[in-house]
Amino acid sequence: MLDAAAIAISTGAAGNVLAYLLQGRIDALRTRISTIFQRGTALEESNALRVLEEHAEALAQRRTTEAQVTAQWSSMLTAFLTAHPEAQADIEELRSSAPSGTKTVHIGSQHNHGRGTFIGGDNHGTIRVDGQEER
Repeated sequence: MLDAAAIAISTGAAGNVLAYLLQGRIDALRTRISTIFQRGTALEESNALRVLEEHAEALAQRRTTEAQVTAQWSSMLTAFLTAHPEAQADIEELRSSAPSGTKTVHIGSQHNHGRGTFIGGDNHGTIRVDGQEER
């Protein structure tokens, strides 16, 4: 039976699996998952990598939710940690390392005046569909 700290490690690592997948960082994640599951059998490693690919595809096609992916990885990592306690350091490393290059969103405003379409710039005036000047 795992203690609360080990379960928290698995849950945190599962959250980072999702973060890597959402950022399209599956190559980096594949390496980390392989390192963790190499402590088990070849079948365990193969299954983990297969599930990783399935989740990447399912998220891209919106066939699964973020919560479902996180829950499944939390369960997989907890079960693996129970069977292979020596993998705790590798799982802890995954939990403590968020993917680099986090994408940021900048929210701004645009003020338009004039005639024409100004994408990403200011436009002062009106825009008419019929192409006539406003008088």
